Amino acid sequence: MARAEEDESRAPAGGAEPQEDSASDAGRSEGGERSGEDRKPSALKKPWVKGLLAIAGIAVLVGGGIWGWHYWTVGRFIQETNDAYVQADQVAISPQVSGYLATVPVAANQIVAAGQVLVTVDDGQYRAKLAQQQAQVDARQADLARAEAEVVRQQAQIDQAKAQLAASQVTAKFSAEQVKRYKPLAASGADTVEKLDQYKSQAEQNQAQVEVNDAQVQSAQKQVASLKAAVAQAKAAVDQARAGVAQAQLDLDHTVVRSPIAGRVGDLTARIGQYVQASTRLMAVVPVEDLYIEANFKETQIGLMRVGQPVTVSVDALSGHDLKGRVASFSPGTGAQFALIPPENATGNFTKIVQRVPVRIRFKAGSEARKVLIPGLSVVVSVDTRGARDDGDGEDEDADEPKVSEAGPGAQPVERTRSARARP
Repeated sequence: MARAEEDESRAPAGGAEPQEDSASDAGRSEGGERSGEDRKPSALKKPWVKGLLAIAGIAVLVGGGIWGWHYWTVGRFIQETNDAYVQADQVAISPQVSGYLATVPVAANQIVAAGQVLVTVDDGQYRAKLAQQQAQVDARQADLARAEAEVVRQQAQIDQAKAQLAASQVTAKFSAEQVKRYKPLAASGADTVEKLDQYKSQAEQNQAQVEVNDAQVQSAQKQVASLKAAVAQAKAAVDQARAGVAQAQLDLDHTVVRSPIAGRVGDLTARIGQYVQASTRLMAVVPVEDLYIEANFKETQIGLMRVGQPVTVSVDALSGHDLKGRVASFSPGTGAQFALIPPENATGNFTKIVQRVPVRIRFKAGSEARKVLIPGLSVVVSVDTRGARDDGDGEDEDADEPKVSEAGPGAQPVERTRSARARP
């Protein structure tokens, strides 16, 4: 009986062992599946993947080498800026005379030729002024004729005075001879002393008349110089009046305002009947066929730039179409130097700012492109400076050193040459 109880007590334990074994078997099966998955080969170990990666690496190296070679031989010499704009030397149209506008025969944005009439000013008062100045010329010419006639008349008076002087001289000579003849007779008593005194008195009167006539001749001759000065003054008055006529004619001509250049009308503010003063801006004429580019390069970019170097221009308005051009000129100063108030860095704190130098570029464009190009458009400019890459490699050994001053400001500069440097 005790043995039976013992068997019953062992039965539950024996029944639990099969369950534990099944659980361990399930765990081993799952672990086997995981290890099978971990043991799959990596994709990087596949031959075709390795080939693609090798090809990609070689392509990157070749591309990088090509880029590096291009940058070293070309790219580092290309100077580019987007601070560039299309420009034109437009002309502001203003009248040179004041008045009311009579006609405005042009419209906004109209293409005009050189010499074409743009506006006309009412010319009534200017025609009247021209006639007045012409009358002044006639009056001054009459004054000149009168002055010249006075000179001729004075010459006749001189001739008359000379004739009177000659007659008085003859009379005085005769009287002096009479005195000489009667003087011995009066001394000998052949004639009276009273008669001799009468002849002496008459001789003295005749001599005095000679002096009077001589003074008249001199006075008349001196009067000629005064009359000739009057003639010169009259001629100057005629010239002045003619200058007035020329000025009046010029003012009359200026009532018609013509275009000095060929181009397109812009900023038109003129209206018929408008009163304008001289130099009032009425419009602008833009030479759209003579455009250029003003590119503002940094001072660190212009070291190898030279006039004539090739330029590639990318215009925002002409997407996908680049223009070719060349460097035309450099500004004589940075943009700050020509500002209304140039910077003054001699006093106070100083912060260095990279300056920009305006560079003018001339470019070529077809007829279709010029229909779009107008002043003010933004462009991107690239200058190829490879032509000047050898300029800074060395200095000319035969060149003399510049003149330098060793004594400070105000001292005379001392010129150093190679012969001076060769001295021990």
